[in-house]
Amino acid sequence: MFRPMRRIKQQLSEDDAKSVLEHGTSGVIALSGDEGYPYAVPMSYVFDGNRIIFHSALSGHKIDAIKNSNKASFCVVEKDEIIPDEYTTYFRSVVAFGKIRILDRDEARDAAKILGAKYRPGFAEELAATVERNLDKMCVFVLEIEHLTGKEAIELVRAKSQ
Repeated sequence: MFRPMRRIKQQLSEDDAKSVLEHGTSGVIALSGDEGYPYAVPMSYVFDGNRIIFHSALSGHKIDAIKNSNKASFCVVEKDEIIPDEYTTYFRSVVAFGKIRILDRDEARDAAKILGAKYRPGFAEELAATVERNLDKMCVFVLEIEHLTGKEAIELVRAKSQ
């Protein structure tokens, strides 16, 4: 169902791809927007096993797109270094594909705590109170990963093999 990577030598291992997701703080989610136009928007997130957790307002273009189609992709760029003398960039990025769904209240509560802990670690009690106070004002959704792929510049691949 998902295309194999054309430049297989540059493909990240699954562990390396997951590491990019684990350490990243933002990426771009791509959805099917109004009238079939792609809708891509930057988002903060947390990687949690085989899913990516997000939150947003209760309504808007993103929520409408999720309700209209449950297919999505999410891209995180870990490295993007311009190398002028070589007319290239040294890059490392990951794209996750999967099904996206809006969580019910109980799932949203737990997921929001996981998300919050990434951005404010060590404040579990305060976080729980904040989540509870704001749960009715936010939409929490997850991308269940079906396919994960990552790629890095050939120069980075070569540097690792030396």
